Amino acid sequence: MTQPLPPGLLISAPASGTGKTTVTLGLLAAFRAQGLQVQPFKSGPDYIDPAFHTAAAGRVSVNLDTWAMPRERIAALARASEGADLVLAEGSMGLFDGVARPGECGAGASADLAALMGWPVILVLDVSGQAQTAAAVAMGLARFRPDVRVAGVILNKVASPRHQALVRAGMEAAGLTVLGALPRSAHVALPERHLGLVQAEELPRLRQILSDAASFVTDNCDLTAIRTAAQGGHVQDARGAGRVPAPGERVALARDAAFSFVYPHLLTSWREQGATILPFSPLADEGPDPSATACWLPGGYPELHAPRLAACDGFRNSLADFARTRPVHGECGGYMALGQGLVAADGTRHRMAGLLGLETSFAKRRMHLGYRLARLAQPCAGFTAGTLLRGHEFHYASILSQPDAPLATVVDANGQTVEETGSVRHFTGGGMASGSFFHLIGPASSGDLS
Repeated sequence: MTQPLPPGLLISAPASGTGKTTVTLGLLAAFRAQGLQVQPFKSGPDYIDPAFHTAAAGRVSVNLDTWAMPRERIAALARASEGADLVLAEGSMGLFDGVARPGECGAGASADLAALMGWPVILVLDVSGQAQTAAAVAMGLARFRPDVRVAGVILNKVASPRHQALVRAGMEAAGLTVLGALPRSAHVALPERHLGLVQAEELPRLRQILSDAASFVTDNCDLTAIRTAAQGGHVQDARGAGRVPAPGERVALARDAAFSFVYPHLLTSWREQGATILPFSPLADEGPDPSATACWLPGGYPELHAPRLAACDGFRNSLADFARTRPVHGECGGYMALGQGLVAADGTRHRMAGLLGLETSFAKRRMHLGYRLARLAQPCAGFTAGTLLRGHEFHYASILSQPDAPLATVVDANGQTVEETGSVRHFTGGGMASGSFFHLIGPASSGDLS
């Protein structure tokens, strides 16, 4: 049985850095101001953009990933759009950019998601430094795949009325509809740091930024035409499909400015299975709830808060007591926090929780980015040994020492072995500490480590 979806659009671009996040936020906030219920989605693995989407739309943004998720899981997650008037999904990188070896139901490209869900694409084009040539680029994107339909374009960084007229003439000749033309503007720009945008919760001016973005888009785009271009697809009714096992019945979840990278679909899945989520703040020197049966430290920015974390003896002692009898798991930043020490960019070493022997450093920076396929060597976080998991890695930390037993065998999307295997340590009281730079998206329904 198929399930109808509200009409939707996917906002994409020829490349990263063209302004598609600003356009997406402006559209979400503008349509919300009109009284519409707008459901945001994000194509691919990303924590930061969806937090901004959620603030702009007033509805939780959900990640959909064709490399890491089977179509049944995507269909189940798409149910977040129930009750919405419109769906707006933000793409990642360029429209057709993905990995060389397909995953569950695609290569992770935004185009794969648009084709799967039946969403027309709006292209955001940075036209600075060009005029009619922008139409050639857009026409190439529009004709590249017959199963992906480009509904129109929004021009960004238009220099002048004359510049806009030239670009529009090129688009008309190419048969492409111009849905908006945004002049150069810096007042709605979002600040960035090394993993992308600064987190939404860190911006005291967020409400004003979103209001400015809504006004900017409303004044320079045809909102009626954009909404009219949206189309609704159908997905198989997949209630409960692709659930991610909860790590315990009562999960103590680290949640503050240092530990905030956790996917909404994981928490939703855990709750659907009856798990209770018990948030706590390591930065406030809090430890996991004593009634919890498992503890989860998400990724985030522990390096920005390392001196404060090092001084949190209450957190460190409580976590050590907890780990003696129950499982503690850390992802990326959470993994680093479970280690012995973290060396900041200035070379200063800060003491961490010490549950694992891991030593990491930001003084020796190297980007680690991409999809990951991992086979667990030991039971962990609700999964049995041998389980195949899909996820991703994105950090700049270097491993100085990783002496504990490896948690998993890990390869990238091309099947190349990855040295960041994670690690695990067991304690005499029956507890354990485990962690990895691997951000879990979900169990794999297919794939191998060759």
